[in-house]
Amino acid sequence: MSERLVPTADAAKAIGVGRSTLARWWKEGIVRPALVTPGNHARWDVDDLRRQLDARRKD
Repeated sequence: MSERLVPTADAAKAIGVGRSTLARWWKEGIVRPALVTPGNHARWDVDDLRRQLDARRKD
C-alpha cells in the first residue's frame, strides 16, 4: 500500500472518473477503499484502486 491515502475526489481524478462514479462503484462493491472513517468517508490508495480495476477487467 502506498504511504498516502487520498479522499474520494482526489482518487477519482487520479483514475480519470468523476467522484460520484467512484462512490457508486464503492456502493456497488466494484472497488473498496483502503480506509473508511467513522463518519463513513473513504480514503483511497490510488495504486490499490488501479489494481482493483485492472483485476476486474481481466475477469
